[in-house]
Amino acid sequence: MAIAIRLSNVAKSFGEVKAVDGVNLEIADGEFFAMLGPSGSGKTTVLRLIAGFELPDSGLIEIDGVDVSQTPPFNRDVNTVFQDYALFPHMTVLENVEYGLKVKKVVKEERIERARKALARVKLEGYEARKPGQLSGGQRQRVALARALVNEPKVLLLDEPLGALDLKLRHEMQIELKELQRDIGITFIFVTHDQEEALTMADRIAVFNQGNIVQMGSARDIYEEPNSEFVAGFVGISNLLHREGRVISIRPEKISLGSEGDRTSLGQVASVMFLGALTKIDVAIGSDTLTLLSKNDGLEKFPSTGEQVEVSWNSKYEFQVG
Repeated sequence: MAIAIRLSNVAKSFGEVKAVDGVNLEIADGEFFAMLGPSGSGKTTVLRLIAGFELPDSGLIEIDGVDVSQTPPFNRDVNTVFQDYALFPHMTVLENVEYGLKVKKVVKEERIERARKALARVKLEGYEARKPGQLSGGQRQRVALARALVNEPKVLLLDEPLGALDLKLRHEMQIELKELQRDIGITFIFVTHDQEEALTMADRIAVFNQGNIVQMGSARDIYEEPNSEFVAGFVGISNLLHREGRVISIRPEKISLGSEGDRTSLGQVASVMFLGALTKIDVAIGSDTLTLLSKNDGLEKFPSTGEQVEVSWNSKYEFQVG
């Protein structure tokens, strides 16, 4: 498969702070790729380096096989959607979408036609005459997407574009973004600190920490087989068990009350928390605390705080992370 984006030993510092520390990365043409990590991990700086808003101190950045390491943003075949959308409040929706084409001096008839098609693609037909202030948060997000897509970029960069939306709308937009990416077939690079977004939407995920990629793979790879304490703790909820000088990771949904698995332990219930569809149970076992997630099917009776319980899991779900 063709490579849309390649970073080779890319580094970037801001004063004494090394924001990106020798990142190597290849993103395939047509891939939905997520860069996941906490604040200050380097993910947003990498996105800005790809966009051209920052230039690397060293290393190589290629787009479609062409070195763009020192190329200004307007000469790169990418477009960016930001968290705040950056729409012009005095312009109509149609004027916002066609603005980039106007700057490129595309003739009026063509840019209006392309802007209308871009709005149709994000399900905003009939909204052309409205101003951004007359739209909901989800609609403004769609306008920002249409404005980026109207330029037909090789790569679309998304800098936490769902962060300002409420939870229900964010979930809806996750599905719509994935469907849109599949429909148009271009490369999406999505920056987020929200593990659920990355796991839900991405073909592959790069987990960032301290300026570099610490693990990369599919959502299932990252979640089921974390390679370090950091990844196990950052991506989802993970139990870390300290056994004979080793640190073992086990996900809470893999643990159950009782003795069904080939690993068993006795402990005391530290807390029981109702979460709707699930109940979260924390069990203190020696110096460790295990978290269990159990379905609320109306049949199971959950233990009380302070109660002694037996918990178990299958050893095949353990992964050594330290």
